[in-house]
Amino acid sequence: MRDSDNAFPEKNRLLAASDYRKVFSRPVRSTDKYFTVLATAGSSNEPRLGLAISKKNTRLATDRNRLKRIVRESFRHHKEIVSGLDLVVMAKFGAAQADNRKLFESLSRHWKNLSNKLNDT
Repeated sequence: MRDSDNAFPEKNRLLAASDYRKVFSRPVRSTDKYFTVLATAGSSNEPRLGLAISKKNTRLATDRNRLKRIVRESFRHHKEIVSGLDLVVMAKFGAAQADNRKLFESLSRHWKNLSNKLNDT
């Protein structure tokens, strides 16, 4: 695998506040005990990811950073499934205590669930 395959390029990030507002205004939701993921149809075929990992639910910076790395890695592995979607991932209280395998499984279910919901409409 090339290094560029593992990158998280700017084209795959929600950068502007207006992009986040669009997702928060009329989202399709997927929720479980670790994450809430919001999604809307994007303006291009490229999937874009935004993170909202709050200090309120995840106190330690090291835990927030670990959750962000896991979300980005899962997103990279599931780009084809979520193509054309704008996504915002929010961690719930207690997500930091879960092991990586459970978090990856949770995110995989979210990606598939949201893709199905938005592609059926």
